[in-house]
Amino acid sequence: MPPTLPPPSTLLPPLICGTATFNDQYNPDPYALPTTAIVHEALSLGVRAFDTSPYYGPAEDLLGAALDTPFVHENFPRRDYFLLTKVGRITGDEFDYSASWVRHSVQRSLERLHTNYLDVVYCHDVEFVSPEEVLTAVTELRRIRDETGVIKYIGISGYPVTTLCDLAEMILDETREPLDVVMSYANFTLQNTRLASVALPRLKAAGVKVVPNASVLGMGLLRRKGVPIGGKGDFHPSPKELRAAIQAASDWSDKQDIKDKRLEKVAIRWALENWIHEGAGVGSRGDPASGIPWTRERIEKYGGNKLGVSVMGVSNVEELRETMRVWRSILDGLKDGEKTAIDSGRGTDECGWSLNRQKQVQTLATGIRNVLGTWIDYSWPSPPPGFVNQRRAPSVPAPLPTPVASPDPLPKQSTAEASSDMRRLSQI
Repeated sequence: MPPTLPPPSTLLPPLICGTATFNDQYNPDPYALPTTAIVHEALSLGVRAFDTSPYYGPAEDLLGAALDTPFVHENFPRRDYFLLTKVGRITGDEFDYSASWVRHSVQRSLERLHTNYLDVVYCHDVEFVSPEEVLTAVTELRRIRDETGVIKYIGISGYPVTTLCDLAEMILDETREPLDVVMSYANFTLQNTRLASVALPRLKAAGVKVVPNASVLGMGLLRRKGVPIGGKGDFHPSPKELRAAIQAASDWSDKQDIKDKRLEKVAIRWALENWIHEGAGVGSRGDPASGIPWTRERIEKYGGNKLGVSVMGVSNVEELRETMRVWRSILDGLKDGEKTAIDSGRGTDECGWSLNRQKQVQTLATGIRNVLGTWIDYSWPSPPPGFVNQRRAPSVPAPLPTPVASPDPLPKQSTAEASSDMRRLSQI
């Protein structure tokens, strides 16, 4: 991180909208999703960050189309929200961490997202390539950052927490500069908390500033109806025995005399609520989307400290609204949460309700974890045994289809504006 940039822990919001769901892994047809409505509603509800990736099928294009609309341009200046994307993963079995591909991927993301800079760029699913390849990609991202300014912060993402720690330590040793951000997914959930127990001490020691926790449902594993089946069929890497244990835990929860006992409801609130505290040391003071009219001031205005950062994905507007109701209820239960609830217009009783719900969820979570037994903290192998990177000759991909119900395009740039943009991109 250049000395002229503030630490990401002072800027990134503690709740990030993920767009992995804008993909046919999780949904049969991502173009049929109301992606523009989701993004606009998220911004209206105070969400100020979006996480995406070229690997997520059309997600970058769909997110970019939603942001490149009069509603966003007129109400949400680019400086007021954060865009996080990734490089390196192309398909399920194809990776390219070369400097040339990193440059191509960054330029393509800028174009797809209709932006002239990216707040965070991760090397995507680093466990699938060698440490040397990761170092090459991080080095190139830092060169782009330093020479062009189109990237602000750089990190890595992946599943095995020990690999993330090994690489964060290696990069610090080799370059004398720590990673800004390391994102883990499915490793702080009701079933697996190794991100806190194993990774956090090492990542802090390696100088990592922010550690977002993504996929609090374990890629859809912690649901009453089981893992999601999208356009690519059953992609989930969990073994059938773990799925059976999850189903047994869900059945147990359904039998309890507590309101809102559905497994996914318990799992979402438990992970968000606990990571706010567990991840605070590698969290952020960015705007918390509390419902208080948004300003550029930090969270200290509302009496808070750093909050652990979570990434949440949704597939429709109602899921988003429910997520925000849960999130704000969690904030109401924090220190000075009663003042937050009053200032946001939710009322004086919300803090007490939140604390009571916290106790209910903890009771259910304890029982669920007891049912899971030996499957607690199990992690599936990633990459799977026998994996071989099937990198094909690089080529320019064909244009993706137009999203359903896309907004009307903005007026075209002038020739001078377009030429200026192309000169900037050519510097990467």
